[in-house]
Amino acid sequence: MALLSFERKYRVPGGTLVGGNLFDFWVGPFYVGFFGVTTFFFAVLGTILIFYGAAMGPTWNPWLISIDPPDIALGLGLAPMLQGGLWQIITFCAIGAFVSWALREVEICRKLGIGLQVPLAFGVAIFAYVTLTVIRPMLMGAWGYAFPYGIFSHLDWVSNTGYTYGNFHYNPLHMIAVTLFFTNTLALALHGGLVLSAANPPKGQLMKTPDHEDTFFRDLIGYSVGTLGIHRVGLLLAVNAAFFSALCIVVSGTIWFDQWVDWWNWWLNLPIFANVHGGVNG
Repeated sequence: MALLSFERKYRVPGGTLVGGNLFDFWVGPFYVGFFGVTTFFFAVLGTILIFYGAAMGPTWNPWLISIDPPDIALGLGLAPMLQGGLWQIITFCAIGAFVSWALREVEICRKLGIGLQVPLAFGVAIFAYVTLTVIRPMLMGAWGYAFPYGIFSHLDWVSNTGYTYGNFHYNPLHMIAVTLFFTNTLALALHGGLVLSAANPPKGQLMKTPDHEDTFFRDLIGYSVGTLGIHRVGLLLAVNAAFFSALCIVVSGTIWFDQWVDWWNWWLNLPIFANVHGGVNG
């Protein structure tokens, strides 16, 4: 069915969460809704404040512009505008825009009569952002533990935070998150390659069906998860990758304060390693 003819089937009133029919309209191909308006408001306001902060700063170099959080000494209080207050307002606008966008996705799903997997998945990404900018700083007692809004300054924050706890790659939750990210990449590459292979057979042959795709992986690895299953696998991998990436940072400085390599001493102290040369007790 052509996209334009299908749009007429769901461009009908209803499915809104807030505002009823007042905001139930489209601008071109974009559904607006109440949460489309709030998304636009928060996104524009936050962007204007970023440019304002850049104008008040020492440079217009896009690599070096940075909107920094308040000083750690301020704790969880409200900061002066140019000493972290901008960062606080921009963070509020970012969360407002992200949550509004997710709720707008919910309204679109309700109009289409489909499940809510897309806004739920986006919600996990929002959770990861809120963990870094709100949850972890609150648990540590200061907004200054959040990351700055800037390219180089953000990379410096990531590096400094990691080295604060030694080699961050020894963080077990970080290990799980990275493994999930790589596995998700592999799954998407295999899935995309398989679909393109089936859709682009040699010249003169017909396009292949999902049966051919299932048979390929059955013959290759002995099992095929199926056309619906691979999307469930992809969603599960992606959502868990974001979730564990949030966990790996929120536990650093809140429940674990030493170098992460020391966390593994429990493994070296197991009885099987007690008398091994080079071990903790060997």
